[in-house]
Amino acid sequence: METDTIAAISTPVGEGGISVIRISGPEAVPVADRIYRGKKSLKDVPTHTVHYGHIVDPAFNEPVDEVLVTVMRKPRTFTREDVVEISCHGGIVPVQKTLELLLDHGARLAEPGEFTKRAFLNGRIDLSQAEAVMDLIRAKTDSAAKVALSQHEGRLSRLIHRLRNEILEILAHLAVNVDYPEYDAEQMTAQLLRERSGHIARELERLLETARQGKIYREGIKTVIVGRPNVGKSSLMNALTHENKAIVTEIPGTTRDVIEEYVNVRGIPLHLLDTAGIRETEDIIERIGVERSHQALAQADLVLLLLNYAEPLIDADRDLLSLVRKYTSIVIVNKTDLPRRINLEEVRRLIGEIPMIMTSLKKEQGIDELEDTLVSLFQLGKVELADETYVSNVRHIHLIRKALESVREVIRGIDAGVPLDMVEIDLKNAWESLGEVIGEAVSEDLIDQIFSQFCLGK
Repeated sequence: METDTIAAISTPVGEGGISVIRISGPEAVPVADRIYRGKKSLKDVPTHTVHYGHIVDPAFNEPVDEVLVTVMRKPRTFTREDVVEISCHGGIVPVQKTLELLLDHGARLAEPGEFTKRAFLNGRIDLSQAEAVMDLIRAKTDSAAKVALSQHEGRLSRLIHRLRNEILEILAHLAVNVDYPEYDAEQMTAQLLRERSGHIARELERLLETARQGKIYREGIKTVIVGRPNVGKSSLMNALTHENKAIVTEIPGTTRDVIEEYVNVRGIPLHLLDTAGIRETEDIIERIGVERSHQALAQADLVLLLLNYAEPLIDADRDLLSLVRKYTSIVIVNKTDLPRRINLEEVRRLIGEIPMIMTSLKKEQGIDELEDTLVSLFQLGKVELADETYVSNVRHIHLIRKALESVREVIRGIDAGVPLDMVEIDLKNAWESLGEVIGEAVSEDLIDQIFSQFCLGK
């Protein structure tokens, strides 16, 4: 595929040990060579070698930075184009000046995700592997990184390819038997078609069973901490993050807004939201915080409701206990280091089957039990990541469900006595839906939308 040559900074902007500029395209080596000075011209060096030299502004013959330049010629590169990577000193000025010189001497500034997009368009990776690159960058835990790496290495792709090939084989047999009955081909009877479709349906169902866990590893569990003011919500946030993220005082209503943080609990990413205490208030700012607490609650995957062990239940507590029964929740009775005044029997009656944990966050008691309950509640950790192909991307989940429904339509059609050439339509729909997962049947607009979400330089 003929393309122009692109360049971008591939490391975060700011001070650091090094900054890396990536160049890709048919003129990658000549463009870099125009501003590089070393023992040899980059045009003459072997592929996949690193060279010491300087970046020089040709207009003034002034050195800009001392660098190491890596030259990698196609096709054994990330984009399957010629690629040059320039390792500069980690500072804003030298790396920005180097990029400007590259743009002045023949390169174009890359769009977000354009390097990965070229890897996809040039056939090095499929669309699901390309999307896994961003998942790997954004991973918040080891488990999330393992899921992303597994997908990037093609585990999901291989399964999708295998299922598409099985569907294609069925379609080929159907075509022969429907269109060319005089040929001595394997007879694709309704029973055989049903058996093969049933096998594909079971494979898709098994894959979708991993979707909930995979989505959790990819996006985290959106966890909202709620309760009346001064029950320990901010203390719980600090205990889980192991940092003083939230202000903790004896004054009710200290938290006025929703505080967000990602935390790692036994390899599970929690997208933690510490909310303002829910109560009636005349304070305009605090009232806005309470409204945002209700909004966060409506979008939660998990609700952690805190109660005060040292105070009797009031109507506000009972309202919250009734509210959280609509969600996946854990009730935490905090401040067990103080004399008990809460009626635990009433709490248990109101929460039903919702787990209840006793904690003293001040003395760091009960956190392990809370983490155990969390893992158990979401049934995580039962399957080793190495033993399972996970599907975690929302787009993939939707398409696999769509393919499964098409295969189920095939089975329902066979059971209803529908002619085989009619059920062939549903099989083709399943084949096309799975093709969209790996990018073999996808629109250009969707490709642009997916790669626009990538960071610049990737």
